Amino acid sequence: MNSQAFSLQPFPHTNLPANLQLTGDIARRAQTLHIRYVLSGDLSKIAIAPPAKIPTRQHELWQETCFEFFVGSQDSDRYWEFNLSPSGDWNVYRFNGYRQGMQEETAFTVLPFAVEAQLEAHTLSLELNLAAIALDEQPLDVAITAVVESQDSEVTYWALAHTGSEADFHRRDSFVLNI
Repeated sequence: MNSQAFSLQPFPHTNLPANLQLTGDIARRAQTLHIRYVLSGDLSKIAIAPPAKIPTRQHELWQETCFEFFVGSQDSDRYWEFNLSPSGDWNVYRFNGYRQGMQEETAFTVLPFAVEAQLEAHTLSLELNLAAIALDEQPLDVAITAVVESQDSEVTYWALAHTGSEADFHRRDSFVLNI
């Protein structure tokens, strides 16, 4: 199993609530991807959507606190964006190239993940079958990201790597993990 711990960094020069951290781990075994995010610190200053009664596919989840990751084949410009809201709502988009041809990925009809909310930590865990988007053992490039909204509606952008002059999770040179 290919397993790696991660720590996301906010885009430089952003105004952050004190002591906020975004860490986790990602692992792959054949066609199964495991990813876990842990948002910790003074979460009273963070806007976190309450649990949905019935989580569903929703658009524009990145407008508020949302855990995201991007997956691309090493031999193709095509990539997928996964959006996971703390509410349980989700979406997956497919792109043909950098921000090109965005379409909802219909190969996924459900994206069950677990959310555990505590006073000073919010954990989100997902186990995903990659068979719909990757061949068995096909090497993948991954970007792990998040959008965090404060209670006063200020948004910060978190990633493993910020490779441009603006926060842009779609930049392929920010897909820095290989699994």
